[in-house]
Amino acid sequence: MLARVASATRASNDGMSRSGGDTETGVRQRSGWLIPLGVFLVTAALSAMFLLFYLAPGPTSFIEEHPAPTSRTDPVSVTVDGASFTIPANYFIYRSARQGGAHKEVALFTTLPNFRGYSDWYSQDFTDNTADSPLVNLLIREEELNLGEAERLQRIYLNYVVDPKGKPGPFGLTKFTFRDDSGYRGEDLLVGHLDRHLVVLRCVRLTEKVPSPSCLRDVRLARGVALSYRFKRAHLVHWQDIAGGVEALVRSFRTHK
Repeated sequence: MLARVASATRASNDGMSRSGGDTETGVRQRSGWLIPLGVFLVTAALSAMFLLFYLAPGPTSFIEEHPAPTSRTDPVSVTVDGASFTIPANYFIYRSARQGGAHKEVALFTTLPNFRGYSDWYSQDFTDNTADSPLVNLLIREEELNLGEAERLQRIYLNYVVDPKGKPGPFGLTKFTFRDDSGYRGEDLLVGHLDRHLVVLRCVRLTEKVPSPSCLRDVRLARGVALSYRFKRAHLVHWQDIAGGVEALVRSFRTHK
């Protein structure tokens, strides 16, 4: 009897020992693949965060601000790289700029020949994109190059024209033709003088693909601040009046401290 009890006890102990061994082996096996899995998941999460932070487009990439003119004329104070301006609300194209404060650039518009701001009565003039549209678009912006028109002409534009001497152009301007292998192909460079100041215009050529071409001028307003304005090439005959009118308008916006 005692022999049978001892034998049963040994069998029970052997079974428990084998069961414990199996459990320990299972734990070791699970631990072997849990650690690499954890490392993989952490690495994947960090990689996703990196891509989201550095490669995902900003909010403005999803939602583009649309023009939202107003006929209000209350003054709005803005600054661009420290230069101060007080501008009637009806000259601003976008609602966000009418909130005032500091901006990298401020988009404005006006119309020929009176350089007035937006009004409901003349709203069609501010949406007209025909070849003879009276609309003039202005952009006051930060400018790292900080070049005057004479410097811009000599250091940039004349390097890309067919003939740096130019030829007599329309309306008292000197005409230069940009080379077809330049980034300005399809444009003419037109240079004149207004009150001893150089006026440098880049005008897109009239073609079947561009039935409503424009002219563009860049003006240095202050250190680090420039003005660009654009008007339809059909009004090039009035380039002096436009240059004088735009300069007077922007000068009226300036706030000198």
